[in-house]
Amino acid sequence: MTTRVPPSGRDAGAAAAGRLVSLDAFRGFTIAAMLLVNNPGDWSALFAPLAHAAWHGWTFTDWIFPFFVFSSGISMSFSLARRAQAADRPAMLRHLWRRGVLIIGVGLLLNLFPFFQFETVRIPGVLQRLGLLTVLAAPIALWCGWRAQLVWAVALMGLYTALQTLVPVPDAAGVWHRGSLAPGEDVGAWLDRQLLGGHLWAHSKTWDPEGLLGTLPALAGQIAGLLAGRWLALRGRDPAEKAMGFMVVGLACLWAAQVLDAWSLPINKSLWTPAFVLMSTGWGSLVFGVFYWLLDASPLPRLRAAMARRAQPLVVFGMNALFLFTLSGVLARLLGLVKMADGRTLKAWLFAPLAALPVDPRLASLLFAVGFVAVMYLIAWLMFRRGWFVKL
Repeated sequence: MTTRVPPSGRDAGAAAAGRLVSLDAFRGFTIAAMLLVNNPGDWSALFAPLAHAAWHGWTFTDWIFPFFVFSSGISMSFSLARRAQAADRPAMLRHLWRRGVLIIGVGLLLNLFPFFQFETVRIPGVLQRLGLLTVLAAPIALWCGWRAQLVWAVALMGLYTALQTLVPVPDAAGVWHRGSLAPGEDVGAWLDRQLLGGHLWAHSKTWDPEGLLGTLPALAGQIAGLLAGRWLALRGRDPAEKAMGFMVVGLACLWAAQVLDAWSLPINKSLWTPAFVLMSTGWGSLVFGVFYWLLDASPLPRLRAAMARRAQPLVVFGMNALFLFTLSGVLARLLGLVKMADGRTLKAWLFAPLAALPVDPRLASLLFAVGFVAVMYLIAWLMFRRGWFVKL
């Protein structure tokens, strides 16, 4: 973990100005959305878009993690382009592998906090998957051209589909299944039980939404980000043409996702199916394309300047995205552990005035989440003003 500290907030803003504003804003949108859906006042009172799909299908919440993966691929392309003249590929590979291992380590520490119960700690997780994808995507980014990267993405999704549909495995009760995608009955769940038994998601115990097999199609999503980064870096292409490219590719991916959903494995975030990869990549391409047009590609300078001012809060979030995600996880756990004098947790005490309002309980729960995001934004803004950028 490294921290860069410019001498003033003005210098921090100048540093941000040298970056792709749309990428920082897109990443900031993603982390803000993740903080919102991860911290409701009451988990039993949620508006439908702010909860994951129960199994097959998708909601707004199911966009968020794959958007992180997509933006990570774009960032990797830009990072490699900046380092191309300063280091050889083996050196860059070591750098990316160190970063990936560090992210995995931070994710494991977050899962261990605060009791550090090693015998039951959940090994998979959001940061663990992001770190593993960084490790796996690094050699593909460094040694493969765009055609080879595309082949890798298709092959990974094809391999995943073949394993899930053709390989018979027993469920937790010993009953054998082939091609079943019911919770705990697929090949990925069986693999996780064999390798990570006792260290899976506590709410399921027999499968994990960030399990090992799902890393294959998730890597295809990261490669989609690599390809997007290469498209952005192309010389001789008008920025407006690049923005339109994101729109076309996004719509094509959404169409392909619907085809796979009907003819092959359905859209499922917990399994991270190829149809889910195409759906989330399609929406990621469309949403990022809008950010890119408004903040970087529009031929109207006044429009870009006006949208940059409005997007500044998202840029502030995006400059320390992984750090803020980690900090939010620590704070959320503390809110559930600290006890007040009357025996309530600190979270219950803070939520009580909102819960007492004469409104829909789902709205009260959402207001608490909005307040949590506001507190995290204050932290992000103070860090931005002081030029503190924590890189995992």
